[in-house]
Amino acid sequence: MAKWTARHEAPEPLEGPVVATVTGGTVIWFALFLVQLPFYGWFSDRGQLWWVWTCAAGGVLGLIGIWYVRGREAALKRHAEAAAEAEAEAEAEAAGAGGAAGAGAPAGPDEAAGPEDGSGRPGRTG
Repeated sequence: MAKWTARHEAPEPLEGPVVATVTGGTVIWFALFLVQLPFYGWFSDRGQLWWVWTCAAGGVLGLIGIWYVRGREAALKRHAEAAAEAEAEAEAEAAGAGGAAGAGAPAGPDEAAGPEDGSGRPGRTG
């Protein structure tokens, strides 16, 4: 049996309102749990209590999911801000280095450091 290899690149993950989606799902699980509570005896008589407790577990796991996705969103926001700050610093450094490099450099061969006699005036070669 040959090893499977992908024929094309995987698409980028979809980003959307993750916190709102998980919160909405959690609310639905808890609502289903509350709707089924008055019928607890009916579910118990038929051996179907797992329906009630599945909804309760879905709500509790949803609370964990809300905690997780809120932390993830905060971490993504911190990472984006840090990347933007680093980019801004790099641009500022590049702009500062470009201006400073041209300021102290001699303009051409005629404007060397000075004549050999030590007078301090720009020397001329030629």
